[in-house]
Amino acid sequence: MKIRSIAPVATLLAIVLLATAARGDVIMDWNAKADAIGIEKQLANAPNARGQAMLHVAMFEAVNAIDRRYAPYRLKLTADSTSSREAAAAAAAHGILSALYPDQKPDLDATLAAQLSGIAESDAKAKGIELGKQAAAGILALRTNDGSNVPESYRPVTTPGVYVPTAIPIESTTSGIAPFVMQTASQFRPAPPPALTSEVWTKDLNEIREVGSSTSTSRTAEQTTMARFWLFTGPRTYNPIVRQVVSARKLDLVDCARLYALTSIAGIDAFIAVFDGKYTYNLWRPVTAIRNADTTSNPATPREASWQPLGMTPPHPEYPCAHCIVAAAVSTVLQSVAGNEIGEVTLVSPTAPGVTRKWSRLQDYSDEVSNARIYAGFHYRFSTKIGKEMGQKIGELTLATQLRGREASAQAKP
Repeated sequence: MKIRSIAPVATLLAIVLLATAARGDVIMDWNAKADAIGIEKQLANAPNARGQAMLHVAMFEAVNAIDRRYAPYRLKLTADSTSSREAAAAAAAHGILSALYPDQKPDLDATLAAQLSGIAESDAKAKGIELGKQAAAGILALRTNDGSNVPESYRPVTTPGVYVPTAIPIESTTSGIAPFVMQTASQFRPAPPPALTSEVWTKDLNEIREVGSSTSTSRTAEQTTMARFWLFTGPRTYNPIVRQVVSARKLDLVDCARLYALTSIAGIDAFIAVFDGKYTYNLWRPVTAIRNADTTSNPATPREASWQPLGMTPPHPEYPCAHCIVAAAVSTVLQSVAGNEIGEVTLVSPTAPGVTRKWSRLQDYSDEVSNARIYAGFHYRFSTKIGKEMGQKIGELTLATQLRGREASAQAKP
């Protein structure tokens, strides 16, 4: 009799566990919603990354408060263990995105209603919704006056009456945003770029002159495809990879929320750090350097008057490489959870229709991003190396200090 009575209970428990794991979809659904808003509004990378970090930290804080599997990010929420995690995550996400993008509220309201309709009316659901609202309010309060709304005021360098190109560089105020993980924007600021007469400068400038030119005959077809693929940037370049890691490792709702939170806060801090470096050193891009190479007193880097890169050069200073730092930061976080060998992850790009890139190692994904920026004619190799090093440091700092297991967090305290 006892053996027969255990079987239904075990079956029910298995069903509950599977359902709980599947409900990690609520995190990915809201991530997709944030990506869609970013596309519609054509958000710059830093504002987009900041919003997504707020979104995912709020969802993590809400669901983690229920069973306290990990140390919280900053909030001290209390929750009944019976609260619905799905309702908490959905309400937290809705609260963040509605506050950031009030014009999207009707659509966000509909999304929330659809998600909550799948949860039976109960005290657990009501508690979850209230918890999610508290998490959103807490994160919004934390990020009030965080420097993200400082007006752009870049001053073009010129002399009175002399024309200069009129496109204003972007992201000049990004380093003024309060970091999510770092102590300051300059925490990982690199050393200055190499001198214009140095061996490194000479080698790297001549490399990009050769392989990054719009008319290059040494760049392979594969390298050209790679360059065009990575002309798109920002959270949409790494969110799909996070999603695939979640699925491959079968993470449950709490662990899914944690991984998205870790990658998103590493991502925004990478943007903050790299723009601190860019506007500190204000290094010229290859298209400027090659067309003005005769001004550097370096006979090994001759001027090429009509040189053009393969892609349209991003409108901000060159050093360090932004795409490189972000990919490295995210890859570092992902490798801590999934390992380097991931089976296979894939990605498509709006700038390379019909192309799907595939990697079996997360490090290969990060390395490809760096190489692609050279092939596109945007970044010197030394800049990509420094960017990757900075990204790795930010990823490691994120893992060492944020959302750690309760036991690890207790051991870390003095």
